[in-house]
Amino acid sequence: MAQTILITGASTGIGRETAKLFQSKGWNVIATMRTVENGAELAELDNVLVTRLDVTDAASIEAAVAAGIEKFGAIDALLNNAGYGAYGPLEAFPLERIRRQFDTNVIGLLEVTKAVVPHMRARGTGCIVNISSIGGQMTFPLGTLYHGTKFAVEGLSEALHYELEAAGIKVAIVEPGIIATDFGGRSFDFVNDESMTEYQPVVQKLFAAWSPENLTTVSQPSVVSDVIWTAITDGTATLRYRAGADAEELLTNRKNLDDEAFIGGMKAQLGL
Repeated sequence: MAQTILITGASTGIGRETAKLFQSKGWNVIATMRTVENGAELAELDNVLVTRLDVTDAASIEAAVAAGIEKFGAIDALLNNAGYGAYGPLEAFPLERIRRQFDTNVIGLLEVTKAVVPHMRARGTGCIVNISSIGGQMTFPLGTLYHGTKFAVEGLSEALHYELEAAGIKVAIVEPGIIATDFGGRSFDFVNDESMTEYQPVVQKLFAAWSPENLTTVSQPSVVSDVIWTAITDGTATLRYRAGADAEELLTNRKNLDDEAFIGGMKAQLGL
C-alpha cells in the first residue's frame, strides 16, 4: 500500500518540488496551500490531492488533515514547509507584522503538527520533517524576527524528537542554505524606515551582499527535496539534515568557531 505525505506550502519552491518528487516515487501526496488555484500543476498528477490549508487558520488545518485521511486512508509523513522571512530593523516593524511572522513560522507549524500527531500516534508510526534554515543556527543582520522563528523551530523540533520517539514517530529538521525559490519575492517581508538613519548602512550592505551577482552558492529546490526524501526514508533517528553546499560550510564554521570569530567573520564578509 502506498504511503502518504502531507506538505504545507506546496504551491511553489521546496514544497512543490517535494510533492513532485514523492509522487514520482509512488507516494500519495496531500499538497496543501492557501490558494488552491496555485496548485493546478500538481492537481494533474496521479495520487495528488490539492487542498486548502492556511497555517494561521485552525479550521483549514483540521479540514485538510481530515480530507487527506479520507482520500488516502492515512498520513505517514508530514512536511512543515510553509513559512516566510521578515527582515528589517526591529523597531520599524508594527506589532501585527511581528505576530504574523511568529504565527506563520512557529504557531502555525505547531498547530499543523498537533493536528497530525494523534493520527500518527494511534498508528504507532510516522515521520515529521520541519523546514528550518541555516538561519536556525546562525544569523544575518536585520533578521531578528526570521531568525527568532527558525531558532524556535530548531528547539521545538529537538524537544519533539525526544517526546514523540516513544510513540514511534520520527522528528527531523532540514536546514537549507540559500535556495533559488521565491523567498526573496512574495515569501519575503522587508520593513524599513529610512528616517532611522543609523540602520541604513546595514540595510544597503545586506542587500548588496544578497544581490544575484554576489550569491554564488544558490541551490535549486530539488537539492532540498532530495534531502527531505532521505530524512523520511533513511530509517535512522537522525535529527538534523543540511541541504546545500553553503549550508554545510556555514554551519560547520558556526559549530567550530566561537561567537567572536564567527560573527567577526560575518561582519567582515558583509563589510560592516
